[in-house]
Amino acid sequence: MRRFPRLQPQSSPGGSAAMLAVRVSSCARSSRLWTLLTPEKGRASARKCVAPQSSGTHASESAYGRAAAAAREDPERFWGEAGSHLKWFQPWSKTVCDVVFPTLRFVGGELNMCYNAVDRHVESGRGDQPAIIYDSPVGGAKALITFRELQDQVSRLAGVLAKNGVQRGDLVVIYMPMVPQAMMAMLACARIGAPHSLIFGGFASRELSVRIDHAKPKMIITASFGIEPGRRVEYIPLVEKALELSSHRPNRVLIYNRPNMEKVSMDPALGLDWEEEMATARPHDCVSVPSNHPLYVLYTSGTTGTPKGIVRDTGGYAVTLHWTMSNVYGLSPGDVWWAASDLGWVVGHSYICYAPLLHGNSTILYEGKPVGTPDAGAFFRVLSEYGAASMFTAPTAIRAIRQQDPHAAIGKKYPLSRLRYLFVAGERCDVETLEWAKASFGVPVLDHWWQTETGSPITASCIGLGNSLAPPAGQAGKPVPGYNALAYNSITKM
Repeated sequence: MRRFPRLQPQSSPGGSAAMLAVRVSSCARSSRLWTLLTPEKGRASARKCVAPQSSGTHASESAYGRAAAAAREDPERFWGEAGSHLKWFQPWSKTVCDVVFPTLRFVGGELNMCYNAVDRHVESGRGDQPAIIYDSPVGGAKALITFRELQDQVSRLAGVLAKNGVQRGDLVVIYMPMVPQAMMAMLACARIGAPHSLIFGGFASRELSVRIDHAKPKMIITASFGIEPGRRVEYIPLVEKALELSSHRPNRVLIYNRPNMEKVSMDPALGLDWEEEMATARPHDCVSVPSNHPLYVLYTSGTTGTPKGIVRDTGGYAVTLHWTMSNVYGLSPGDVWWAASDLGWVVGHSYICYAPLLHGNSTILYEGKPVGTPDAGAFFRVLSEYGAASMFTAPTAIRAIRQQDPHAAIGKKYPLSRLRYLFVAGERCDVETLEWAKASFGVPVLDHWWQTETGSPITASCIGLGNSLAPPAGQAGKPVPGYNALAYNSITKM
């Protein structure tokens, strides 16, 4: 891991592949040099929202029609072709797809998510490419982790889990802030076939205890502190209180102590120190798992009662995510991508961690806020500094920036010459916010729709399939190939 010079800590308080395989396959053959981009010099002038140059994945609108028809008429062939772009330890004998609510099953197939997201890229020559770009204005730290470095860290962490009794099928709860080690924990679990349940770090002890009782984890992985603007969150007391409230007790709790902060611990009979365990850890190989093996359990908010756990499979999920990065988001392997969300939500699982790494993209992990860390120019600064090609955020974040910097005066200090698209989801994007974002970021702003249960978009402007970069304001794109989305009203019943 390469660390950037430390920053001064901030003190301010504070919503699926045969025809598409052409797109995927062309991306897989591309090559590039991987260098961390430095901020461009000079002050950016007022931006105009114009259609960007082709990224190499843009296609004519007819490509979308062909893809949608192929996914509808022969989904098994369509998704089977998409699946061929991943590495399978055991080939599947049959592809099954429910076309009403797409559920992909690659019957008989075996693979490993971590291998496809990490090891595969090292073996294909991307080892020196940045995999994770970590930027923490609240913690005053930056780090760049290559695919090779990520492989080393994750394989040894998988060894730590195995050494302490975690086996294929055992569930691990991850309760951590937005640090690279949280992603390493996810990947290490996937490496040995242990489903993970990553719980949003903002949840208090009672919410955590409910999820522990339901998931019944063999191990909990946590951290010493989370950092919010103007304050820090002590995780260990929260975990200890949650265990007091829970009827289930894990075998061990692995604690990552954040650097340059005081070291914390738990009862030695329960607690393990991350650094000490990693120092003597032996790398663990990827474990082959069936396509339908559970990758993770993600709990919904529980607004209608007890939180409900969404169980995500491995094979269908991996194929779908890999496909969306080029066909929906218009990216090529090697591009820098930023999903400005939290790992604890579905966006974080799918589009901070798994999808970009599967597709060979560099993913930005941002531990900060859209405003207040330190100002309303934070998003612009990150996009400019790392040369991000595309971004995914929520309309709420855009509105917060606009409220504090109505004319994007701070944001205009940062050139965004490499940015091509900005996607929004999580809620409907009102027209006023949409138009402000177009003018301020200078790129097409595309709303799309999906939810925790789907794990990837239901409707979107599929950039790689030639959908319009200027769809009518207020709409969230077309049905993603594989979905049979229809408009329904009480009069026509359609």
